[in-house]
Amino acid sequence: MTSLVFGGNGQVGQELLRALASLGAVQTTTRSGTLPDGRACLQADFADADAVVAVLDTVRPARVVNAAAYTAVDQAESDADAAHAANASTPGAIARWCAANGVPLVHYSTDYVFDGAGTRPYRPEDPTAPLGVYGASKLAGEDAIRAAGGRHLIFRTAWVYAAHGQNFLRTMLRVGAERDVLRVVADQIGTPTPAALIADVTARVLQQGTDASGTWHLTAAGETSWHGFAQAIFDDAVARGLISRAPTVEAITTADYPTPAKRPAYSRLDTDSLQRDFGIELPQWRDALGDVLDTLAAAQR
Repeated sequence: MTSLVFGGNGQVGQELLRALASLGAVQTTTRSGTLPDGRACLQADFADADAVVAVLDTVRPARVVNAAAYTAVDQAESDADAAHAANASTPGAIARWCAANGVPLVHYSTDYVFDGAGTRPYRPEDPTAPLGVYGASKLAGEDAIRAAGGRHLIFRTAWVYAAHGQNFLRTMLRVGAERDVLRVVADQIGTPTPAALIADVTARVLQQGTDASGTWHLTAAGETSWHGFAQAIFDDAVARGLISRAPTVEAITTADYPTPAKRPAYSRLDTDSLQRDFGIELPQWRDALGDVLDTLAAAQR
């Protein structure tokens, strides 16, 4: 049974290539037709839904996992057409193909579908109210997938990072080694979530062979701020010898760091239904961070 992963060069996509290998053959796509390590793969540009569907017709996969997305949150504010093409129109076309061919679809969405005005972790059934183009485009993608009528598993996640790629963890390690003082937003609350955890949970759910269809929240457990995440990164990185000393991390407000796109102030996601429905226990975010830093430390030995 072949799994087709769209977006094999992204943080989650790269981890999916590893995690899904236990389920059988895996094929993947990138926009360029090349993976980060230089290997060739299938080419699929999410700006062209017809070309993406043509890949599906060629591969005829037993399952589809869509890890491709337009994730430039600020750029999306001035590039709405591209964001909606990648995050809504093309996922909708994939979902319609999957529905017509009886193929299950896994798709990833985001905490940005919520406005962040809540005071408790958001449940999957809570009302959505995205603050910007990125969140709106991801919500439109969810709606298009549901409307297609096929079996789908939508996993909303948040604050994704990995030992590879461009993300908050790697940025902090780089700039923390260069500067004595960093200023990091402390009034946005969420849950840092490793891409490897997302991929591993996806593989476990698919391995169960469940016929479930719907929307679940998939993050690590607990919550912190970006400031708290940064401080934990530096403390744990020093302990593992990844950096020689931790910079001072000053707490600032969102108003001190204006961006084109508004971020939700509170976007912790309630994962109870995921854990209940699939019998999965999720790690605390700080423990999960340690696992990723262990991977980085091992690679430097």
